[in-house]
Parts: sequence; C-alpha cells; structure tokens
Amino acid sequence: MKPNRFHVLLAATFVATGCAGVRVSSPPPTVTAKAWAVADGRTGRLLGGFNADEPRKSASTTKMMCAYVVLQLAEKNPTVLDETVTFSKLADSAPGSTTGITAGESVSVRDCLYGLLLPSGNDAGTALAEHFNSRCAPPDNAMRAAGLATKNLATRANFVAEMNRTARRFGLTRTVYRSPYGDGGTSADRTTTAHDLARLAWHAMRLPSFRSYVSTKQHECRVRQTEGTFRTVTWDNTCRLLGVDGCDGIKTGFTPSAGCCLVASKRREKSHLISVVLGCKTKDDRDADTRALFEWAWPQMIPRP
Repeated sequence: MKPNRFHVLLAATFVATGCAGVRVSSPPPTVTAKAWAVADGRTGRLLGGFNADEPRKSASTTKMMCAYVVLQLAEKNPTVLDETVTFSKLADSAPGSTTGITAGESVSVRDCLYGLLLPSGNDAGTALAEHFNSRCAPPDNAMRAAGLATKNLATRANFVAEMNRTARRFGLTRTVYRSPYGDGGTSADRTTTAHDLARLAWHAMRLPSFRSYVSTKQHECRVRQTEGTFRTVTWDNTCRLLGVDGCDGIKTGFTPSAGCCLVASKRREKSHLISVVLGCKTKDDRDADTRALFEWAWPQMIPRP
C-alpha cells in the first residue's frame, strides 16, 4: 500500500528516536482504521500508531477489562470461577450481542466468561458485573462525575469503578469505563484510545487464564434453566483471524458509532505483536488492516545493531 505523508513522517520519527529499541525499516501501510496502534507483545512498548492517543468509542473491546477484573478476583480465589451466575432481567434485556441466556437461567462464572469473550455477550457482561458488584469498592467522585452515578448503573457501578481503578493502575490515562461491556455514556462520551487498548491487551495477555479464553474458537456449556433442567449452548469466537498464522486472540467490537474494532495478538517464533484498529467501516476492513499492520511490524522487531 502507498504510504501517505503522515506515515512517512511517523516512520522517520521512529527511526530517529529508536523507539522501544527497534529499527523501523519501512513506513507503516495505509489502512482504513480511524485510529490504530501496534505494540511489542513482549514489552508493551508502542511500535507505531495513527491517532493512537485520540479518545474514541471502542465498542466491545471494553469486555477485555471486564474479563480481566473477574480473572484477577479468581487469581486470589480460584473458587470464584465455580460460582453460579444467575442472569437478571436487566442482563437479559441488554441490547446488542447476546449469549442467548434468558432471565432466571444460570451458568458458572467460568462459562459466563466464555459467553462474554467468544460471542461477545453484552448480557454476560451485565451478569458478571451484577454478580461481583458487592465485592468491589464504590466509585469515587471523579468516576461518579464521569457517568457512574446514573440510576441504570446502580447494580453495576462498583464493578465498573473497579474497571476504572484497574485502568488507572495500568496508566491508561485516556480511558473511562461507563459500562461493563461497551462504551456506555452519551453519544459524546469516549471510552479509550488505541494506545491504551494496546497497553491493556499487554497486561491481560500476561494472565494464562485470559490467554486461554481469548484463544478459544468454540465453547459448549450447560445452562441451568429456571425449572432446574439443563440445556446446552455453543458459542463461537467472533474473531475471524483466530488461529490464522499465529493469531491467538483477542477481542472484536462493533457499534455504528464506534465502527468495526479489533484488538489482536499474533506470535511468530519468539516474537509477539499486539495490534489495535478502531473505526473501520467493515469487518473485512478491520481484518485486512490488522493483517497489514502485523506484516509491517514484524521487521520492526529486529534488534538494533
């Protein structure tokens, strides 16, 4: 692809600074994404980006942080994953992508995480947030002012506050969560940046449990129905690049306002890359952009002499 002037200047900047101890051999490709970032998966260092620090809506990529908060609780107490999550009417009524679990039905936390990360169930995000809400500290004044004081978040505000506290610990300075599964807030509110998502992905992929979830193509589980009987559901991963040429995750996202988004991880021998694309027009575009950025970035992993 023919690079534009910005890409040439960006590449020159990385050559001059020696960013992240790598050597830039060519300018980045021209892609359709409104914002993107590529990071070294071994160190978390940014290798390149476009509008990488511009706050944007990012759709279901938010579920990465939702899952991370739950898995951190499980790191401290593994029995957390065996707890039963019962879906409320609020969870059942969550708009958008769904696991297909209805109000009154229940699954284990372990299975609910698959429902969150594979079919990208907004209902699963609500169910997990409600289940763990009482174990998390309330939002502080800054979080409340940012949108966590709304009545519709009453049963989830503490959990979303924990997502924001984790973002602060990670240094995600341009990230504000208002929902456990998506953007939340108003049409004017922005959730995060491509750079912050790359940082989050780096932290999350250090957890073996997180890596296991996002690299799973399909998962089958038993759902306990309200009358006590069970039914089986099967969920497929929405990441179409998963398993292709070393891609081992991570999370897709789409809303009309956010566009098509993808946070992806790819490994080649001892190298590891994390790519983020936001604001693509179609799923095909986000996949093609991600492939192009990965192919551009591999040579940047060559150590400087």
